[in-house]
Amino acid sequence: MTTHRDPPLAVVVLTHNEERNLPACLSSLAGLDCELFVVDSGSTDGTPRIAREAGATVVHHPFEHYGAQRNWAQAALPIRAAWVLHLDADERLTPALVHEINAVLRAPPAGVAGFLLRKRTVFMGRWIRHGGHYPSYHLRLFRRDAGRCEDRLYDQHFLVRGRVLRLRHDYVDVLTSDLRTWTERHARWAELEARELLSGRQDGRRVRAALTGNPIERRRWLRDGVYARAPVFGRCLAYWLYRYLLRAGFLDGTEGLIFHFLQGFWYRFLVDAQLHQYRRLRRARIGPGS
Repeated sequence: MTTHRDPPLAVVVLTHNEERNLPACLSSLAGLDCELFVVDSGSTDGTPRIAREAGATVVHHPFEHYGAQRNWAQAALPIRAAWVLHLDADERLTPALVHEINAVLRAPPAGVAGFLLRKRTVFMGRWIRHGGHYPSYHLRLFRRDAGRCEDRLYDQHFLVRGRVLRLRHDYVDVLTSDLRTWTERHARWAELEARELLSGRQDGRRVRAALTGNPIERRRWLRDGVYARAPVFGRCLAYWLYRYLLRAGFLDGTEGLIFHFLQGFWYRFLVDAQLHQYRRLRRARIGPGS
C-alpha cells in the first residue's frame, strides 16, 4: 500500500476479535493505492496489534449494528481520500480487483459515484458457484461524500447518490469453516432481521426495491415483493428447494449442501420462528379485548 500525500482511496475494515481473518484481509490489499483504517469494537485478541503492524490507523468505537458502525466510520475517521471501500475482516480482494480499482480510480468515469463489486463466497474451503449465489454484486466502493449505509439492523447495503457501474473482478468472502461460530452469528442475525421486519420501517434511507434496477435493487424487490408476501415457514422451504434444485445448488457438493441448507432454509426458518415468537409476545402484552 502506498502512503503518498493524497491517496485516491480509503479502505475501512470493521473488526472484533478477528486475529484469524485479518492478516489475509490486509495482505490482499498489497499494491492497492490507499490509506487504511481499522474500526475495532473492543477486541480482546491480537486484532489491534495485527492492524497496526500492517500500517493501519486503528480506531476504537462501540458496536451497535453494522450500518451504524459504517456510517460512524464515514463521518468520524480522518479520511483524506475522495473514494472509500468498505470491507469486513473475512473478505479479501483478488489481485485482479486490486489492479482494476487502481486503474479506475486513476481516472474515474465522469458522473460515476460508485461501483458494484462481484462477490465470490467461499464456505468450508469451497467456492459456492451455484444456487443463484454467484455472481452476487455489492456496492462497496463509492465517493465518500456521495454514499452511506442504509439504516437497517441487518442485511444493510450502501446507498449512493449518483450513477453506479460494475467492476469486472471478484472480491472473496471467506465464510467461517467453524460451524459453531457460523450458526451462533446467524442466530443473532435472525433475531435482528425479525425485529427489522416486525418494525415495518420504510423511509428514504433504504435501498429502493425495483425489478428493473441494479442487482441489489432487484434482490430487494424479490425479498420485499415476493418472499415477504409468501406464507411464513413455508417460504423458507420453497426458497431452499428453488436454490438447491432449480438453481443447481447441488453442484456445489457436500459443502454446498451444508451451505445452501443452513443459509437458504435453516436461517430463514429461524427468522420466521423469531417473528412468530415476537408476535405472540406482542399479543400477550395487549391481551384479549384490549
